[in-house]
Amino acid sequence: MQWLAAGFHGSMAYMAAHGVKRARPAQLVPGTVSIITARLDYLPRQAVRDGCVTTDWRGVERARLAHPQEGIISIYARGRDYHKVMRQRLQALQQRIAAAIGPFGHRVFSDSAPVLEVELARRAALGWRGKHTLLIAREAGSMFFLGELFVDFALPATAISPPARARAAPNAAGLCGRCRACLDACPTQAIIAPERLDARRCISYLTIEHDGSIPTALRPLIGNRIYGCDDCQLACPWNKFACRSPLPDFDPRPGLTRTALTDLFAWDEPEFLRRTEGCAIRRIGHPRWLRNIAVALGNALAALPPDDPRRAPLMAALTARMAHPHPLVREHVRWALAR
Repeated sequence: MQWLAAGFHGSMAYMAAHGVKRARPAQLVPGTVSIITARLDYLPRQAVRDGCVTTDWRGVERARLAHPQEGIISIYARGRDYHKVMRQRLQALQQRIAAAIGPFGHRVFSDSAPVLEVELARRAALGWRGKHTLLIAREAGSMFFLGELFVDFALPATAISPPARARAAPNAAGLCGRCRACLDACPTQAIIAPERLDARRCISYLTIEHDGSIPTALRPLIGNRIYGCDDCQLACPWNKFACRSPLPDFDPRPGLTRTALTDLFAWDEPEFLRRTEGCAIRRIGHPRWLRNIAVALGNALAALPPDDPRRAPLMAALTARMAHPHPLVREHVRWALAR
């Protein structure tokens, strides 16, 4: 409630719409008695550098920032929409439980309702809340999704050992300690204090949740990130333990890695919808997709010397969108050309 009162949720009105229901599971789903929380790792099965498989996935991702003419999409969004994957697997878990004990009331969630997922996972001893606000698991870092199965019968609470209880405690200094790698790595300084995020400055918020004009002061800091941002997780030392998913669902789709901004900017709406079918990216719509890429193109222009021949195709791509019917696209194209 303090976070909402400070306005840190920006234009995400849905964060405030349900009041305290977010912290009252039985109000969200009447009859709820217990909650099962699950972790689903999403790091793709392989990381590739120069055509060769490598274990240094963080090095591969950091290297993308050195290629300003290519668009960067957050790792989690390059494959199938995680909401669908997690909910289907939780539903399968529910069916297995029902086969053993009989029908019961339930609901499954994954980032799809007013549920305090990280807090539930912390209390279930899946990890602790890192300074970047995400859950960190000692054996898996933070590269995973969370999902919940609400049930209408009592289950024994997770038996938490004293060491696990210490790990799950708020402000568990023994696990993040004095480390501030995530705070220092954030390009826009959106993590204003440990466990305190101003979403209005967060690149993930600006390129995904925010449906309006991106503040001009923040546009240069976005670089070539066109959908989300992984910088705080790339910096986290615990992610050396990040686990690869065995599922092909999270393998990158063709065209969503190592792709030139000009190629992505050329997608018309039918191609955008075709390329992002069943993918989390589709939810932002084509105008916001173009808005994000226009910012990245402007930043790429600013990174190149005035006489660099690589500027010409960037300028041509932007110029071709100057008369786009959506004012949001036109505004960001004008800004990019002025760069």
